[in-house]
Amino acid sequence: MTLEEIMKLDRENYMNTFGQRRKVMFESGKGVELYAEDGRVFKDFLGGIAVNALGHCHPILTKALHDQADKLLHTSNLYYIENQARLAAELVKRTCADKVFFCSTGAEANEGAIKLAKIYYYKKGMDKYEVISLDHSFHGRTLATVAATGQEKYQKPYRPLIPGFKQVTANDFEALKLAVSDKTAAILLEPIQGESGVYPMDIEYLKKVRKLCDERDIALIFDEVQTGMGRTGELFAYMNTGVEPDIFTSAKALGGGIPIGAVCAGKKYAGAFEPGDHGTTFGGNPFACAAGLAVFKAFDEENILENVREVGGFLMGELEKLKDGSDGKIKQIRGKGLLIGIELLQEIAAEVFEKLFDSGYLTSLCGGKTIRIAPPLIITKEDAAGFVSALGKAIK
Repeated sequence: MTLEEIMKLDRENYMNTFGQRRKVMFESGKGVELYAEDGRVFKDFLGGIAVNALGHCHPILTKALHDQADKLLHTSNLYYIENQARLAAELVKRTCADKVFFCSTGAEANEGAIKLAKIYYYKKGMDKYEVISLDHSFHGRTLATVAATGQEKYQKPYRPLIPGFKQVTANDFEALKLAVSDKTAAILLEPIQGESGVYPMDIEYLKKVRKLCDERDIALIFDEVQTGMGRTGELFAYMNTGVEPDIFTSAKALGGGIPIGAVCAGKKYAGAFEPGDHGTTFGGNPFACAAGLAVFKAFDEENILENVREVGGFLMGELEKLKDGSDGKIKQIRGKGLLIGIELLQEIAAEVFEKLFDSGYLTSLCGGKTIRIAPPLIITKEDAAGFVSALGKAIK
């Protein structure tokens, strides 16, 4: 079918949640490149919104999926699943988690983390149910994660929201401290806020939050759906900070393109879920967990984290040089590793975003002024230099 035919079919049959999408349809991909049906070639510097950690058609992931598809896709969680047990063991071995629960999406993982914190205190007989999150955060599209998301545009259509959620200014410890009460069960935050334009949390702020949670018996939850799985140069972003959460979530890149999410918890909270307290139909099935295991295999065999640190450092350096020579058109470069926000003058941002697309680079525009990039973690310095060159031309 042609792109026009697909667009017509979409308009007639698909709910209009995404509006007028980019006028392009991809048929295949390889590495960092995507190939459109009309022959255009794009460099995927958005990585499926931080999902395609290994790029497209990575041989290790592709082989694992073919092999698993030939054997078994799904049973249910009524039975033991080898890949599920092995993937959980990998996460426990590599992180501060003692136990893991698998689900299908990032929103579902965050919802599970909130439920875990709340049920822990419920079983202790404590009336603690409030969750504090941050302004400009994004935690998902379910009713609970919308209530946790600190953005009016996502919350307004669904009011009244689920009670017990409140937001405070990011990196403002005094505001957070004032919001805490004897009802506070959890503090939920992203180490780097991605959707709002790539805003890192200050390390000193995170250390104070950790201390506050210890003093007040509050669960510290890190939403690592976007920052996790190598995106910042460590397996999870908390590893850059010296601050360990009680619970953290993962999704997006965990399956390299196959839907999977995870709730990862330390010993204190992990035991709060008992049979019947939580569940999932698709989460942790043989196929999804085969993808997760393949991602870890590629990370180990191809030194992916080292590549993120090296290429990410190079890219940040080149972007700073471009900023210095941009006559103020680039206002700020933010981020870590290969999660980067390029804040532009508001009046040129949309045009620069369009010009990047026209020159074959996929990015996203956050808040009307920040170009966000989250490319595959396999990109080379040559790929990075190509993007910087295209951005420079777009700005001129």
